[in-house]
Amino acid sequence: MIKLALPGGPLRQHIAQVLQGAGIRVSGYAEGSRSYRFQWEGRAQVRVFRERDIPVQIALGQYDVGICSMAWVEEFLACHPGEGMVKLGALPGPPQVLYLMATPEVAQSWEDLVRLEHPIIATEFPHMAEALALAMRLPSYRILPVWGGAEVYPPEDASLAVALAPSDDVVRGLGLVPLWRIMDSPPALIVHRDSLRRKDIAWLLSALSSQVTGAPTELTWPPPLVGGRLRPCPPIAKRDVLRVALPDGHQQPHVLAALAEAGLKFPGYEEGQRRLAGPRAGIEAKVIRPQDMPQMVALGFFDVAFTGRDCVLEHLYRFPSSPVAIALDLGRAAFNMSAVVSADLPVGSIQEALGWWRGEGKPLIRIASEFVAIADHYARTRHFWRYQVIPTAGASEGFVPDDADLLIEGTETGRTLAENRLKAIDVLFRSTTCVIVRRDGGLTGRLEELREWLLGKLAPLAVESPVKI
Repeated sequence: MIKLALPGGPLRQHIAQVLQGAGIRVSGYAEGSRSYRFQWEGRAQVRVFRERDIPVQIALGQYDVGICSMAWVEEFLACHPGEGMVKLGALPGPPQVLYLMATPEVAQSWEDLVRLEHPIIATEFPHMAEALALAMRLPSYRILPVWGGAEVYPPEDASLAVALAPSDDVVRGLGLVPLWRIMDSPPALIVHRDSLRRKDIAWLLSALSSQVTGAPTELTWPPPLVGGRLRPCPPIAKRDVLRVALPDGHQQPHVLAALAEAGLKFPGYEEGQRRLAGPRAGIEAKVIRPQDMPQMVALGFFDVAFTGRDCVLEHLYRFPSSPVAIALDLGRAAFNMSAVVSADLPVGSIQEALGWWRGEGKPLIRIASEFVAIADHYARTRHFWRYQVIPTAGASEGFVPDDADLLIEGTETGRTLAENRLKAIDVLFRSTTCVIVRRDGGLTGRLEELREWLLGKLAPLAVESPVKI
């Protein structure tokens, strides 16, 4: 049977319209069902992924046909140029362009970059950012991979950003200069090369081809930079203020509530602004992804950050000597980090699951997770024999049982597990919102006093939260 990989997230409704125009009606997909697996009239298996996972699945041959933004296709090919993927064309969708951007103080055009010394490039697309820097002969650059919101990092935490935006005007509205349009990024129709030869997919491709609007978009690199005298980049982080990182996404309302209870106000946070004044002179804040916070605190870009225990442990299992430490556990946004298997597996614990897989003679246990280091630590400490951790970008519930045997995933109500015929058989730990700092401090004088004042205001809200893993 043909296997079709479709995107979740913001692109989902647009692709549902494309499918409808092609005469393909996947019940539940357009409606935003919590289920990640669907059947299409017995002719194809449909699976919903995060966009960045789809090129991987197509290249490996796990799925035959996929749709995702062209930028994620090119990001994968920048690292794995020889993989078995064919780009068939562009599909209708919202306008998206991958830009190289900077603040006006750093550069007014890409030619100005020749004068920068040791620039830092923040991006969700590190392989394309690397290729861009090499094509430009950018001197002494450094790539800062982030989970999202790269455009908010310049100028305090990066010199440049490579990020998606709808138009030049939107980039300028962010206070940035669009230095170079790397590529347009419409939804792309991609297919596994061997599937073209070995499977009868002509009928599906014929239906989808009726919606194709043009050839796959191409990358456009700027010419190499020539001549110029190097000058230092503007300072990355002002150290005359205490820098605080606040989370966006699902943690934001919980952190807002905690700050309100502590009598701390960061004006503009509730309204979605990214750069914020603090509750006292000498404190400033920036809103970034919680997954990026341990790295940013460890590197010294921020002094205090609010993130989940899951993000902290993922960082510390990867970098055991990191200076990041949990100062306070606020006990908010709680969920279980769980080991999850198919509901059809007749086991009730991880020990029973290991025994069942041994009895079946399974040579390798496939573990899917967004939390690669946590999954690896769990498998090693539970003495799995041979195992493989499959990194995902989310929507992991759809991997079990077809593409993985075990899932390491955060679970709150269990509804998504139930709708995907899954069950939790072990709890690794309880994740809650934590306040993190550098273990070595690194602050003196007024900055140290401000940090202790901030932690002191939050301390009455803290709870004890033992970790089990």
